[in-house]
Amino acid sequence: MGQYLPIVCLLVLAAAFGALSFLASGLLAPRRPSSAKSAPYECGIVPSREPPDRFPVTFYVVAMLFIMFDIELIFIYPFAVDRRFLGSYALWEMVGFSAVFFAAFVYVVARGALDWGPVAQHRPLPQAASDRHSSTGSVRVVGLEGRETAA
Repeated sequence: MGQYLPIVCLLVLAAAFGALSFLASGLLAPRRPSSAKSAPYECGIVPSREPPDRFPVTFYVVAMLFIMFDIELIFIYPFAVDRRFLGSYALWEMVGFSAVFFAAFVYVVARGALDWGPVAQHRPLPQAASDRHSSTGSVRVVGLEGRETAA
């Protein structure tokens, strides 16, 4: 038990330091709240609307997909380094894991987890009087305002 005494002392000192730091900052810190201090800071951009209360679920799904890609790469790496030692068992384990992961990825994509933002609805844009279109299609030619036309 004596060999653990330095570790226990260090843990007690760390906990005491943390508690005393919180207590000292609570007692000694100035209390001058203002609206500028309580406003969220976003790189100098003043927020134009209130942030939503919750993140959309698709955010977490994409984060989990990222983690799964990382796990798959970590799982494939030992096989790529020393496939002769690991043999066919590791190959089939890797193929099985990749198949399950690919099926989950297809399911998530089919459910629309990667469709970000509101669904765009097709609405025709209002035509301005100065819009000029080419004779080959509906491609708008820009930058011709103020130029003479060769007619």
